[in-house]
Amino acid sequence: MTRRVTALEFTSELRAEADDVWAAATDFAGINDELWPLMRMTAPKDWRTLSADRIEPGRRLFRSWLLLLGFVPVDYDDLTITELGPGRRFQERSRMLSATVWEHERVVEPVGAGTCRVTDRVSFSPRTAVHAAVLSRLVPRLFDHRHHRLRRRFGGASPPRSR
Repeated sequence: MTRRVTALEFTSELRAEADDVWAAATDFAGINDELWPLMRMTAPKDWRTLSADRIEPGRRLFRSWLLLLGFVPVDYDDLTITELGPGRRFQERSRMLSATVWEHERVVEPVGAGTCRVTDRVSFSPRTAVHAAVLSRLVPRLFDHRHHRLRRRFGGASPPRSR
């Protein structure tokens, strides 16, 4: 049995309207912009955005392949959104090749005029000890990278805070 890694949290304050950041966070072009050039996620052509009218909470949407450097398949995510909203928030609880459970919550909240805060909370249950070793090193680096990309795209009001 592998241990569950929890309480990873990443926060950035951005110089952008919360609605603009939320639109990018729920659009696969925006998601892949955050991940680039380390990886990208695939999605069916009819799933370019994650919109509340198309999501049945808790039901698997599709399998998204995680492509290292944009083209080498290294993992998959059976993408399942358990909550979308209220406000600018989603909760994903999916299965992956590397993890029996992958949980990712993102919240985008306004802070002041033209600024917002993005917070990602991540936890996972690796399938094996090898997956645990890889994910415990990779996930913090990947989300630090994502927040770096967000600050570069929208303008960072503060450095990321991760725990």
